[in-house]
Amino acid sequence: MEFPDLGEHCSEKTCKRLDFLPMRCDACQEIFCKDHITYANHKCTSSYKKDVQVPVCPLCNTPIPIKRGEMPDIKVGEHIDRDCKSDPAQRKRKVFPSHLNCC
Repeated sequence: MEFPDLGEHCSEKTCKRLDFLPMRCDACQEIFCKDHITYANHKCTSSYKKDVQVPVCPLCNTPIPIKRGEMPDIKVGEHIDRDCKSDPAQRKRKVFPSHLNCC
């Protein structure tokens, strides 16, 4: 005996499995089966709302604050070029002073 009104189909285009215990993504609000509920497995375009990470400077282990939508690599690079207190970063700034940048 089938229960046509029980469960929901997975929203993943390649799956569409009828799942009797479907889950709703907390970022995009779509329904997914257990195999596609993670942001990565359904390529969630709204994961940035929930999946926030703070990059850490590899030289001084300081967390680098970034705004939503900013590239973490660029912000860490700017930190190393300007604010990093590690010995390698300070030596680099002494060897290549920013006021000597030339065309």
